[in-house]
Amino acid sequence: AVVSTQSTGTQTLDKQTATNLFKLLKKYKPETAAEKKDRLKSMADSGKTEAGKKPTVVKFGLNHVTALVEKKKAQLVVIAHDVDPIELVVWMPALCRKMNIPYCIVKGKARLGQVVHKKTAAVLAITSVKAEDKNALNNLVSSVTTNYNDRFDEIRKTWGGGK
Repeated sequence: AVVSTQSTGTQTLDKQTATNLFKLLKKYKPETAAEKKDRLKSMADSGKTEAGKKPTVVKFGLNHVTALVEKKKAQLVVIAHDVDPIELVVWMPALCRKMNIPYCIVKGKARLGQVVHKKTAAVLAITSVKAEDKNALNNLVSSVTTNYNDRFDEIRKTWGGGK
């Protein structure tokens, strides 16, 4: 996986890796409001009060993801490149690196928002995946780690255009 450099200078995932990432994220979409309503209605009709085990879903929201990273619960953090103001997420790669959690930057907060049924999302986190998706996650994590976590110093030195 090669990291493409945009005209703005942000390092984003290349198309192939991004496609694989979004395929994986799509499998763990949280339920929509309508789906939740149907689920609760069917539970009420059947008389169940216990929901069973929690579903495995993508976590979103800056504060939530930050907490997951600090607790080392996140397995992969996805950051949008076009967050405005950028100061909201500019520290996230440093935190992820400090906690040894793989992170990547993708084009478009609207694409991240689509995954979680919102207009936009600044960051997403994958906390766990089903056994059949472990391999896909591991492939993503390894490519992301080499392109982001391990290249941090190299990327940082190119900021501001100075050598």
